[in-house]
Amino acid sequence: MTSFLTVREADAIAKAIRTRSDLQPRVAIILGSGLSGLAEAVQNAVAIPYGELPGWPRSTVEGHAGRLVLGYLEGQPVFVMQGRIHYYEGYTMQQVTLPVRVMQRMGIETLIVTNAAGAVNPDFAPGDVMLITDQINLPGMTGAHPLIGPNWDELGPRFPDMSQAYDRQLQATARAVAAEADISLQEGVYIGLSGPSFETPAELRFLRALGVDAVGMSTVWEVAVARHGGTRVLGFSGISNKANLDGSTLTTHEEVLEAGKILVPKLEAMIRGVLRRL
Repeated sequence: MTSFLTVREADAIAKAIRTRSDLQPRVAIILGSGLSGLAEAVQNAVAIPYGELPGWPRSTVEGHAGRLVLGYLEGQPVFVMQGRIHYYEGYTMQQVTLPVRVMQRMGIETLIVTNAAGAVNPDFAPGDVMLITDQINLPGMTGAHPLIGPNWDELGPRFPDMSQAYDRQLQATARAVAAEADISLQEGVYIGLSGPSFETPAELRFLRALGVDAVGMSTVWEVAVARHGGTRVLGFSGISNKANLDGSTLTTHEEVLEAGKILVPKLEAMIRGVLRRL
C-alpha cells in the first residue's frame, strides 16, 4: 500500500522552523536552477540547511544550495527556498511539494515560483524573463499528481479549480514593475515534464504545437498544491537556452547555470518590485 504524507509531517517541519526563527513570513519564494544567488539579498537572514529539518527532502542538484532562508526583502518578511526538490531525484510528488504544505501551515499568503526553463517559443532568447500566465502539468495529467491520495481537507477541496493557477492581479503588478524597471518581459505558458533528460527536437515541436512557450522539470506540482490550499501564485521562468526545434544545438546543465548569472539581476529587480507593491 502506498504511504501518503499527512498534515502531521508538515506541522513537524513548521514547528522546527519556528524554533530557529520567530519570523512570520507573508511571502514565499522558490528559487530554481542557477538562481540561488537571489537568497543572498535577504536581510537579517536565518539560513537553515534542508538536512536540519525533519522530513524535508534534500536537494541533490548542482545549482540548488539546499537551504531555507528566512528574513526580509523590501521590508517584507519572506520564506526563501534556496534550491528546490525535483521529481527526477527519486522523490514522490508529495515529497516534492511538502515544502509548499509547510508554507501553508505557517500562514504564508503568496508564493513566487521561479525556474530556469528552455525556450520552446522560437522568439525567446537566453537571458529573457518570462511571466508565466498558465501551465501544463503533463505528468499530472497522466497519473503523477501530488494531490493523488487522501485529500488534506484542512487545506483545500478534493477537486481544486485551476482556471487561474497564476494570480491575475499579481501578473498585472509584475507587468507594472517590468515597465518601470525597463525590463523586457516575455509572457507565456510553461510546461512541467518529469526529466531528467532534456527534450528531443521532436518533443519540442510537439510541445510548441500544444501552445507551450517554455519547458522545465519543476514548478507545476508546487503550483497545483499551492492553489489547492488557496495560496496566491506568481511565476517567472528564466530562459536559459534557445529553442532547439531542429536538433542543431546541444543543451547542457552548465548552460542553464551560466544563464542564471544573467537572469538573477533581472529576477531580483522583478521580485523586489513586486514585494514593494504587496
